[in-house]
Amino acid sequence: MSDFRAFIMYRSIKLFKFLAGLLVTVSAAAQQAPVAPQTYQDTTALHQTVEQFLQTQTAGLPGQVSVTVNQFDTRLRLVACAAPQPFMPPGSRVWGRTTVGVRCTAPAPWTVYIAATVRVMADYLTAAGPLAQGKVVEASDVILAKGDLAALPPGILTNPAQAIGRSMTVSLAAGMPLRQDSLRAPQAIQQNQSVRLTTAGKGFQVTTEGKSLNNAAAGQVVQVRTANGQIVSGVAKAGGIVEVSY
Repeated sequence: MSDFRAFIMYRSIKLFKFLAGLLVTVSAAAQQAPVAPQTYQDTTALHQTVEQFLQTQTAGLPGQVSVTVNQFDTRLRLVACAAPQPFMPPGSRVWGRTTVGVRCTAPAPWTVYIAATVRVMADYLTAAGPLAQGKVVEASDVILAKGDLAALPPGILTNPAQAIGRSMTVSLAAGMPLRQDSLRAPQAIQQNQSVRLTTAGKGFQVTTEGKSLNNAAAGQVVQVRTANGQIVSGVAKAGGIVEVSY
């Protein structure tokens, strides 16, 4: 029995030494194994991403566009992203003082917002002299000025064809810019005017007479009373024509 106990003790000591040696080997290997350093997003690349995004978004604007992206916070530490995705936050516009968002989905999700300024230097219409309300604009009534459209009110007109022939809805002093909401298209249909109603379909066209119930510019909806008293709606066209669709 004593020989058996001695044998068991001998085997236990051997097993203990083996496990102790294995533990030392694993510990040494863990200490020697290289740890991959954490890589951070290059903020210069993000700066270029935002700039290129805004240049693409403003490609259709008139004039000369310049984009200035604000500097990033140097303390910013973002996990490197393979494919940053720029986007316009709700309520932002692509010119003037604006904000662009950049999001990453992998390997670690994050989102940042970068301020930028977009200037649009272009020609715009101004009043050559005082323009009274109700005046029909002629070519001599407007002149072109150059400036940053992003710094001007929305709806600024940039082409004389957008104003000539339209009537002023407000009075403007000389040098003031012309806006879309300061002009009204000429009336194509006058109230109580005799008009010609036209309806066309595949293989047929019907024409009848009627009397308009309201004023309407070309392209606007006008109501017309026909000879039999029926009231229909159609689109006003030049020459006293009203197109009706069914």
